[in-house]
Amino acid sequence: MNSYGSFPGARPRRLRTTPAMRRMVAETRLDPADLILPAFVREGVTEPVPIGAMPGVVQHTRDTLRKAAVEALEAGVSGIMLFGVPEDAKKDALGTAGTDPDGILQVAIRDVRSEVGDELVIMSDLCLDEYTDHGHCGVLTEDGRVDNDATLERYAEMAQVQADAGVHVVGPSGMMDGQVGVVRDALDTIGKEDVSILAYTAKYSSAFYGPFREAVGSSLTGDRKTYQQDPANLRESMRELALDLEEGADMVMVKPAGPYLDVLAKVAESVDVPVVAYQISGEYAMVEAAAEKGWIDRDKAILETLTGIRRAGAQMILTYWATEVARKLGAGRG
Repeated sequence: MNSYGSFPGARPRRLRTTPAMRRMVAETRLDPADLILPAFVREGVTEPVPIGAMPGVVQHTRDTLRKAAVEALEAGVSGIMLFGVPEDAKKDALGTAGTDPDGILQVAIRDVRSEVGDELVIMSDLCLDEYTDHGHCGVLTEDGRVDNDATLERYAEMAQVQADAGVHVVGPSGMMDGQVGVVRDALDTIGKEDVSILAYTAKYSSAFYGPFREAVGSSLTGDRKTYQQDPANLRESMRELALDLEEGADMVMVKPAGPYLDVLAKVAESVDVPVVAYQISGEYAMVEAAAEKGWIDRDKAILETLTGIRRAGAQMILTYWATEVARKLGAGRG
């Protein structure tokens, strides 16, 4: 016995004694339905192309994308976010492959929709960077600046062709001022009121995007600091949030996830729409690289990062581990 007064009556460790106890009192739970799978589809390939900086992730063929969508659905994943990778010869200054009804992304949307129908939420990246020969997310002026309003016209057209292809949710990701409102008007104009908008509300100019640029075959030179947000700023994100909601966003996103959990928590406390976080390529690559070196336990690290994002306030998480994690979560409950 000790003489610490009431101390023995307050022992939080009692609720950590066994795995069953810890599971019962867990405040945050991951569910397969919380997860969304980002997937890349590349034009003109007959076999999946591995992405060197993202072990286990590939640029899909149209056929393997269909298979990946079915596997995600069977694992219990809620959605799939599609990114198109056109042939280099089809890139130009305006990103016209992005608004071609027969462009790779629009074709992929049709493929996946024909495979899974409405059982899996099909989302599409709405941005020009994959399709421009300069790699920026918008139309450039003669002196090389991104022209916000000219870019909005391109986004409106992109939204319409993606909606016509059968997408359920568009994700305007270019961080142009006014993009959500313009996309909403463009969709409503063609009778696509039911297509939702996932706003990339707080998309930071991050060093962690590096592997993604390999994944989409980006032609970017320079950076995107004039339109993506400064990592130092939080109030700016809240201003972007207010604008996106005013313009008609159905869901809002924070990207990247891990380095911006404070932003994610602030956004989640402030809104009554679903909040999404994107665990991006660099976050994925760090865990995979450290695990390959034997420095960390891969499976435990993956679950810890996703739980942290969920705890911070994300209702849904885009993660390249979506199908794998969903399977494990489902197996653990079987």
